[in-house]
Amino acid sequence: YFYQDGVRLKRYRGMGSIEAMSKGSEKRYVWDNNKTSVKVAQGVSGAVQDKGTMLRYVPYLVQGVKHGMQDAGVSSLVDANEKLYNGKLRFEIRSPAAQKEGGVHGLHSFQKRLY
Repeated sequence: YFYQDGVRLKRYRGMGSIEAMSKGSEKRYVWDNNKTSVKVAQGVSGAVQDKGTMLRYVPYLVQGVKHGMQDAGVSSLVDANEKLYNGKLRFEIRSPAAQKEGGVHGLHSFQKRLY
């Protein structure tokens, strides 16, 4: 982390940036075993504003897990584990199209509040 103009920033380095390739990620972008002398950036690097501690998001995460367990019909993580391995609880894989169809769609406008 570093400060610039009184704002706490964090360095961001995209996987295809020159900085990342110089630190070893070039293997993803060069297919021969020889080191190449010409590197072309396929990503960006820069800085993003620090959003603070994760502690303020933990209560929302915990509540989301509780709601999900309630929807699945389990009372605890131990109960979920037992039902999963007993065959009483099953999960399904949903395609991106199914996820989109299962969400809010077809409305002219809607408001989603996270907190």
